[in-house]
Amino acid sequence: MTILGKLHRVDLREVWQTEAQHFTPWLAREENIAALAETLSMDLELEAEEKPVGPFRADILCRNTDNDSWVLVENQLERTDHTHLGQLLTYAAGLHAVTIVWIAARFSEEHRAAVDWLNEITDDEFRFFALEVELWRIGDSPAAPKFNIVSQPNDWSRSVSDAARAIKSSALTETKAAQLKFWTGLAEHLQANNSRLRSQKPFPQHWTHFGIGRSGFLSSAILNTSDNILGAEIYINHDDAKAFFADLEAQKSEIEEELGFALDWRELPGRKGCRILVEKSISEPLDEDQWPQFYMWLQDKLEAFQRVFRPRIRRIDLSVSDAG
Repeated sequence: MTILGKLHRVDLREVWQTEAQHFTPWLAREENIAALAETLSMDLELEAEEKPVGPFRADILCRNTDNDSWVLVENQLERTDHTHLGQLLTYAAGLHAVTIVWIAARFSEEHRAAVDWLNEITDDEFRFFALEVELWRIGDSPAAPKFNIVSQPNDWSRSVSDAARAIKSSALTETKAAQLKFWTGLAEHLQANNSRLRSQKPFPQHWTHFGIGRSGFLSSAILNTSDNILGAEIYINHDDAKAFFADLEAQKSEIEEELGFALDWRELPGRKGCRILVEKSISEPLDEDQWPQFYMWLQDKLEAFQRVFRPRIRRIDLSVSDAG
């Protein structure tokens, strides 16, 4: 007969005596930022600890590599209070296009409701998350952390409703309206198929972006209605793009073998960025009957990019150009 252990709740102060000296440095470690990012369904890259914002110092500042926006984390190892809520509002006022993450041991009902309200009254340039942190152990095992979301923005409803309003707008040309509808449909397809891919808010343009684990790198889907081309690419937009491109191109054989398809490697001499892509000729890009097939092809290629490129991009030595 299998013997099962029993979960025991651990007091947060038993592991983290203070927020500033213990919890914040612990959370700032790469593996713990990754755990937080997974909870939030984001790609996070640590930028700074104790970052000044107005009269306060934010505990942790990250960059969301999905859309290159700021994510500010405020920690509180006890029940939420009005002081921290006020600091969050100060942070939102001091930064533009930010995500605010409030982590606490326990949220009062009034503060959870306040975060819900902030998400309702602000546009999608601001996003507020409320997370409770817990510690659990089985027997004498090390304590294990768990993040629970108690309030979050409904980005999906915002994006779809915004897209629907834009499609109805007379300001959009027929092609722009079709592009917006196509990317909205791709987001719906990925969600319906439980894909881990998270696209940006749909816009009326010929591409949409996905984070791939690091600032300066993007995975993109392309619908070129002028040349009738469907594509997926890695785009490197960084001051050291040429060096990073060379690092990846040196692994070309292994990368293409793991992907199962060949790539077009474009260093783009004379330009800042570099592109690594795969393309497919299509006959009627605006034929909605074909869109489900296009979505399947894009999902297959973009998920392969995540699987093969993401670990390599995260391993790139950012000082590689300094050595040259």
